[in-house]
Amino acid sequence: MAIKSFQGKRDTSKATNEVQILVADYMTKKLITFKPEDSLDHVINELTTHKISGGPVVNDKNELIGMISETDCIKHISESKYYNMPSDTNNTVGKYMTDAETIDKNMNIFDAAFKFISSRRKRFPVVEDGKLIGQLSQKDVLKAAINAKGTTW
Repeated sequence: MAIKSFQGKRDTSKATNEVQILVADYMTKKLITFKPEDSLDHVINELTTHKISGGPVVNDKNELIGMISETDCIKHISESKYYNMPSDTNNTVGKYMTDAETIDKNMNIFDAAFKFISSRRKRFPVVEDGKLIGQLSQKDVLKAAINAKGTTW
């Protein structure tokens, strides 16, 4: 006598439709941006006032040209203020900003998390058609992880 399965017929019609969590779902769209001609004193004031650690640098057409961070400002301080020397007349964002590495708005948020780990950056600007449309920070990835269901991770 044969043993029958008590599980019954398996339903093969269920397709695993995993919903991807995209960068666009969690990126910040209202950004504090800087111009290359802004002074570093202005940047330092904005960073401390808004409690942020950096921001994108854009031109008049809202095209991303770089990033400015607390570390970049500290370089300025160490070069002039620490030694009680007068500030350089060219203490502008354009002189101290760094190149920006961007991220695609359609990237999976957890692929973006890996990119944060491998690059050791705190934020990635999001660009579409050459224009800045948002920014993804490490905190945004953490928010996505909290909201993710166990099967989407």
